Amino acid sequence: MRYLKQKLIMGRPSTKPKDLRDGYYIEVRNKNKKNGVKIRRDTKEQLQLVIEEYKKIKDVLILGRFKNGKMIEIPDLKHPK
Repeated sequence: MRYLKQKLIMGRPSTKPKDLRDGYYIEVRNKNKKNGVKIRRDTKEQLQLVIEEYKKIKDVLILGRFKNGKMIEIPDLKHPK
């Protein structure tokens, strides 16, 4: 019983941001909103399909390619309008 009580009392949550996995990232937001959801895809072609799908109804922001802990811009990928 004592063990269960200790498990229920938890400390402060972590403030360190999550590490992103390697891949291509976009952020999808509702129109005129500040916060969005990050979406990751493995290939540029998959990312392009997702951009085409979401750009009609949402705001899409291309974040770039995450590789070895660093974000790299994707020069030949166009921003949706």
